[in-house]
Amino acid sequence: MAVELVDLTHPVVSGMPVYPGDPGVELRAALTAEVEGVNVLAVHLGSQTGTHVDAPYHLDVRWPTLDGLPLELFTGPAVVVDLRELPARGEVTTGHLAEALAVSGPGTVLLLATGWPKYWGTDRYFAHPYLSEEAAAAIVAAGVRTVGVDALSVDPTPDPGPSDPEVASLLAELADEHDPAPELPTLAAHRVLLGPEGGGVIAENLTDLSPLLEAQAAGVPVEVSLFPLRLTAADGAPVRAVARIG
Repeated sequence: MAVELVDLTHPVVSGMPVYPGDPGVELRAALTAEVEGVNVLAVHLGSQTGTHVDAPYHLDVRWPTLDGLPLELFTGPAVVVDLRELPARGEVTTGHLAEALAVSGPGTVLLLATGWPKYWGTDRYFAHPYLSEEAAAAIVAAGVRTVGVDALSVDPTPDPGPSDPEVASLLAELADEHDPAPELPTLAAHRVLLGPEGGGVIAENLTDLSPLLEAQAAGVPVEVSLFPLRLTAADGAPVRAVARIG
């Protein structure tokens, strides 16, 4: 059987969706062939832009940075969990993962297929399913250290608020200084997967995982690579996520 490579990476473009509060993305010409003789792009983005991986340092300065992690964490045979029937903000439980974890272990890349890439670029993308703390603990107990998801986060994403700038501005004007401050996300699944017992990495914003589910159902092996940019002392970095089927 011929080997097929499947790109699981969202294109990086100006104004693309980012996690609420993260730096926006801007790409512009810094040099042009017409003027300077070469084309060079100026790129402004955050470490968590688009399809990316989180290192443990993302949650705690005492935990390892991206450049201190072994390359083996960023590639391996994949086991894909079909979660496409879950509703918006549905919880992924240990029951959803039981079958997949039974055939997973050290070196496995566990991929969570929620089907949420179809909402990329819309407000609904922020209302993705999420991994329960208990399910994250079960993943760590199975020896899995690399988890990927085709959604913005493995934890619930806060409501970003109105997408209309005028509405957002009006609400900001109406806000009272005595209004309670918004609660910070707990990021419970992140803390389990990236913490001292987990010590792994999380890939987020993968694209459609349907081809991988189909290959897995047909008994065809799937391997995934999630190699990040080599950013020094970083909490994470964009990746070119690629699946090798066959």
